[in-house]
Amino acid sequence: MNPRQQELAARIAGRRGAVRGPFRVWLHSPEMCERAESLGAFARFDCGLPEHLRELALLMAARNWDAQYSWNAHVRQAIEAGIPEAAVKAIAEKREAVLDTEPDQAFYQFCREILDEHFVSDETFARALDHFGAKGLVDTIGALGNFTMLGMCLNTFQVDLQADREPPFPDIRGYERVAPGADRPRP
Repeated sequence: MNPRQQELAARIAGRRGAVRGPFRVWLHSPEMCERAESLGAFARFDCGLPEHLRELALLMAARNWDAQYSWNAHVRQAIEAGIPEAAVKAIAEKREAVLDTEPDQAFYQFCREILDEHFVSDETFARALDHFGAKGLVDTIGALGNFTMLGMCLNTFQVDLQADREPPFPDIRGYERVAPGADRPRP
C-alpha cells in the first residue's frame, strides 16, 4: 500500500477494529474509500435512526443485493438490537416480515417499497413520515444507498464469505443464483 492507503487503513482499523470486506476493495481508490467510509460510518453509527432500524435497513439492502458477506456480518447484531428472528428469517427467504411495533413496521414497509418498487406510495410515505420525520426519512435513504453500494461492491469483487458462516440465502450459492434447494440432497 502507498502512504495514503496506509493512512486510511489505519483510520478504518481504528474505528472498525480491522480492515475487512469492502474496505479492502475500496482502498484501491483512496478518495472513494475515504468518502465511502465516512458515509458508512454516518449510516451505521451516527444517523438519526435507532440502532435496530439501522441494522434492519442494512439487512434489507443486503438481501436486496444478495450480499451474503454483509448479511453475515450483521445478522447477529440486528437480532441483538431487537429485530425479531422471525422477521430476519422472512427477509432472508424473501417473504413479508412482521415487526413488533407500528413504527418498525412502517419503516420496514418504506424500505421494502423503495428497494423493491423503486418508489414509495403516498400512504407509505405519510405513515413513515409521521413516525420518523423528514430527517429520519432522508437518513433512511442515505443508509439504504450506502448499504446498496456496499452490496454491489461485495458482489462485484466477490469478497470472500466468512468461512465460519453458512450461506444465508436459500437461492444464492457463492456468487450465483440457484433454484431454492438445488444444492440440497433430495429426500
